[in-house]
Amino acid sequence: MSMSHLYGRREEEEEGVEVESFEVTDWDLANEFNPERRRHRQTKDQATYGIWADRDSDEDERPSFGGKKTKDYTAPVNFVSAGLRKAAAEEKQQQEKEEGGSDDSEDDGPSAPPPARGTAPKKLQMGNIRGSQSQRFAGGIQSGKGIGNWEKHTKGIGQKLLQKMGYQPGKGLGKNAQGIINPIEAKLRKGKGAVGAYGNERTQQSLQDFPVVDSEEEEEKEFQKELGQWRKDPAGSVGKKKPKYSYRTVDELKAKGKLAGRSTTASAGELAQVKVIDMTGREQKVYYSYSQMSNKHSVPDEGPPSLSTQDQKGSGFALPELEHNLQLLIDLTEQDILQSARRLQHEKDVVVSLSHESRALQSRLDAEQDAIQRMEAILALVGRFPSGEMAPGEAPTLQECAQIFEILQTEYYEEYKTMGLADLAVAVVQPLLKEKLRSWDPLKDSSFCLEDIGQWRAILESRDLHSSAPDSNMDPYHRLLWEVWVPVMRPCVTAWQPRIVEPMVDCVEMWAPILPLWILDHLMEQLILPRLQREVDNWNPLTDTVPIHSWIHPWLPLLRARLEPLYPPIRSKLSNALQRWHPGDTSARLILQPWKDVFTPGAWEAFMVKNIIPKLALCLEELVINPHQQQMEPFNWVMDWEGMLSPSSLVSLLDKNFFTKWLQVLCSWLSNSPNYEEITKWYLGWKSMFSEALLLQPLIKEKFNEALDIMNRAVSSGMGGYMQPGARENIAYLTQTERRKDFQYEAMQERRDAESVAHRGVSAGVPTNFKDLIQTKAEENNIVFMPVVAKRHEGKQLYTFGRIVIYIDRGVVFVQGEKTWVPTSLQSLIDMAK
Repeated sequence: MSMSHLYGRREEEEEGVEVESFEVTDWDLANEFNPERRRHRQTKDQATYGIWADRDSDEDERPSFGGKKTKDYTAPVNFVSAGLRKAAAEEKQQQEKEEGGSDDSEDDGPSAPPPARGTAPKKLQMGNIRGSQSQRFAGGIQSGKGIGNWEKHTKGIGQKLLQKMGYQPGKGLGKNAQGIINPIEAKLRKGKGAVGAYGNERTQQSLQDFPVVDSEEEEEKEFQKELGQWRKDPAGSVGKKKPKYSYRTVDELKAKGKLAGRSTTASAGELAQVKVIDMTGREQKVYYSYSQMSNKHSVPDEGPPSLSTQDQKGSGFALPELEHNLQLLIDLTEQDILQSARRLQHEKDVVVSLSHESRALQSRLDAEQDAIQRMEAILALVGRFPSGEMAPGEAPTLQECAQIFEILQTEYYEEYKTMGLADLAVAVVQPLLKEKLRSWDPLKDSSFCLEDIGQWRAILESRDLHSSAPDSNMDPYHRLLWEVWVPVMRPCVTAWQPRIVEPMVDCVEMWAPILPLWILDHLMEQLILPRLQREVDNWNPLTDTVPIHSWIHPWLPLLRARLEPLYPPIRSKLSNALQRWHPGDTSARLILQPWKDVFTPGAWEAFMVKNIIPKLALCLEELVINPHQQQMEPFNWVMDWEGMLSPSSLVSLLDKNFFTKWLQVLCSWLSNSPNYEEITKWYLGWKSMFSEALLLQPLIKEKFNEALDIMNRAVSSGMGGYMQPGARENIAYLTQTERRKDFQYEAMQERRDAESVAHRGVSAGVPTNFKDLIQTKAEENNIVFMPVVAKRHEGKQLYTFGRIVIYIDRGVVFVQGEKTWVPTSLQSLIDMAK
C-alpha cells in the first residue's frame, strides 16, 4: 500500500468543521485494485516535502490531503444576498434535501466519484476552534438580540450623546423621530440566483417602515412583459394564436399620401411596375414599386408575428407569388384612391376659384352698371350747356353754368377729373364771357365782371400757378383768361396815356389777386413796361411841366425791379438838364429828391458827384467871409443839399472849400486887436449854421476845436498888444463849455447805445460789458475788432479796431496817439476807424 494510502486525508464536514482523516477508506481499497488507474511520478518537491509540497495546476488532484476541488464553471453563479450566509454543514444538508439524495450514496461502486467525507468518528480540537469561529462570525449573531449589550462594559458615552441630541429610548432617531427603531432585518434568498431573480425580497419590517410602492417593481414587470414579446412562442401554440390584420381607411390613406408628397407625373401603373433593387442593407432586397421602397420602414402598426421565418417556411401555406400579386393589387388600389382624391381636390379648388372669379365679375358688373348710370347723369348735365342748336333764349346764363360745374365737381368728382370735364369751360363759358366783356372799358370801370371771373377761378383752377406760357396743357381757368380777358386788356393798354397813371394802376391792382402769375407778368412786361419806356424816351425835363416821378413812381409797388431799364435814360436826361443849372435854382432839388431812394446808393452818389457837388464847390469858392457884412445866401444854397448829399461828401466839400477860408479869416481877425466878445458871437453864429448831424462828424468837430485852440493861443500869447479885460476867461469858459457839451453828448449817445444793446441782449443772451458793446458796434459798422497777439500795455490787452490800436481800462477806451494814449468816446472811435 502506498504512502498516499497511509497518509491519506479525509475531509469531514460537520457543522461547518473540516477534519483531515488518515484512515484507509473503501475508495482507497477500490482504487488500489484498479490496474488502469492513472499513475504519476512524484516531483522533487513532493518527494522532499510530502503533502506540504506545492502542487502544479496541471496535475490531477486527489480529493484528499487538503487538495482543492476544481470549480465547475458551467454551474450558475452564486450571488450572496442581503441575508446571512449559513454554515457549510447547513448548506450541504439543504442541498441534499433539494437533490433528494441520501447517505446511502456513499456505498456506490468503484466507478462512482469519491464520497464526500462528511462522517468522522470525532471532532478534533482544531475543528472545534474553527467551527466556533464560523458560528460566531458567520451566523452566531441573531438579529434584534443583544444589540447594545456592550454598553454595560463602558461608561455609556454613546447613550449620553444620543440623549443630549434629543434621543428618547424606544423612539426613532431624527428631529421628528422618523428613524427606524429595530435594526435592518436580512432576508435569506431561496437559491443562488441573481438579485431579483426570485421576486420581491422586501421584509415585513421594510414594508412597515417604507409602505411606498417601489417603482423598480413596476419597471421590472414592464421589462418582463416586454421581454416576453421577443421570446419565441412554443411549438404547441402555432395553431392556437390567430393572425392579426391591419386595416386602413381611405382617410388614413389620403393623409399618408399627402405626407408622402409624391409629385411625380407618371401614372400609378407605371410606378407599380418599376423594379427596385435595394442594396443599402446587409442583404439585397428587391422591391416592385417606389412606394413599396419608400414605405419599407413606415409599415402599419401590427402585433409581433406569431411565427418565425423558419416556421412560416415550414408551414404548408407559403405562396410568395400570390402574396406579391396581392401586394401589387393593394398598391395599385392605393394609387387609384390617391389619384382620385387628388383629382377631387383639384376639382374642388377649381370650383372655389371659379366662385371667386364669379363674385369678382359680378362686383365688376355692378360697378360698370353704376358707372353707366353716372355717365348718363353726367351726359344729362352736359347736355344743358349752351350749344349751336339752342335758341338764343334757351341757353343758360353764366350763373347757371357755374351751378352745373359745381354739381359735376361735388357729385361726380372722379369722372370730372378722369374725363377732364373742366376743359368744357373753355368752349361753354368763353362765348358767354366774351359777349359780356365786349363793351367793357378797363380804365373807366375796372371792377366790371370781377366777381363772375372770380367765381370761375374757384370752380376751374385746380393746379398751382406755375405755368409760364400758354400751351396745350394750360389750366382751364388760365386758358379762359388768356382767351377772353387778355384780348380786352391789350388794346386798352395800347391806347393808354402813361402820364394818366391812376386808372391803369387801379385796374391792375384790382385784377392782380385773381390773375395767374404768368398772365400778370405778361401784362406788366409785354404791355405796360414797353409803353412806359416809349414815354420816357419822349420825356424832356426842360420843357415838360409834369415831373417824371409823378407817373413813374406809382408803378414801383407793381413793377419793382422791372423799372431798372428806365433809370439810366432818366439819369442821362437829368444830367443834361443840370449842365446850365445854378445852385440858386431850387427846382432841381425838387426834381431830384424823389429819386434819391429809387436809385441805388452807388448810382445816386455818382450822379451827385458828377452833377451837383461841382456846382456847390464853385458856389463855396465864390463865398466871401466878412465878419462885418456877411452874405449867407451861397452858404444856405449849399446847406440845403445836406439831405441829398451823403455825409462824407458834404463834409469833404466843406473841408476843402469853406473851413480853410474861415480859419484864415479868424486868424487875421485875432491879429488886429479884436473884440473877443464879437469873435465869440461870430464863432457861435457859424456853428449854429451846422446841423447836429454835421457837428457830430469828426472832421467838422475837429475844425471847430481847431478854431477854439487858435482863440486860446491868441488869448494866452497876447497877440495884438492890448487885450480887453476878461477876454481870456471868456475864451477859456467858451472852450470848456464846448468841450463839455461834446463830452456830455458823446456820453449820452454811448449810454443810449449801451441801453439799446442791453435791451436787445437780454433776449438774445448777449453780455452787456463794455468790451461786448464795442464788439457789437464793430459788427454793426463792419469794422474788424480783434485782440493783438502777445501785445499788452500796462498789463492791458491791446485790440485792433479797424486800423486803430486801442485798449480798454475801467470802461474807457484809449487810442494810441503820436506820443501817448488818449481817451476817446465810442462814437469818435467808430468815426476814426471809418
